Amino acid sequence: MSTFSCSQIKMARASLNWSIERLSQNSGVSISTIKRMETEPGFLKATAPNIQMIKKTFETAGVEFIGTPEDGPGIRLWSPVRQF
Repeated sequence: MSTFSCSQIKMARASLNWSIERLSQNSGVSISTIKRMETEPGFLKATAPNIQMIKKTFETAGVEFIGTPEDGPGIRLWSPVRQF
């Protein structure tokens, strides 16, 4: 079970004002994979390395994933937005 969800990816992108293209550049994950990961069926099929790359990229930018995918998923920003 993942520690974050497809909705949290969208929340994190919105809070950082990042496009899918920018997340792709910063994480090394393809645009099409990110688009799929932002849907529940696509997220459930995502590979562990892609999930970890996306999560690490957001965490480096100051995003903390809170709650669980089943109970109150959300995000919190801990530092000013870093520009990559």
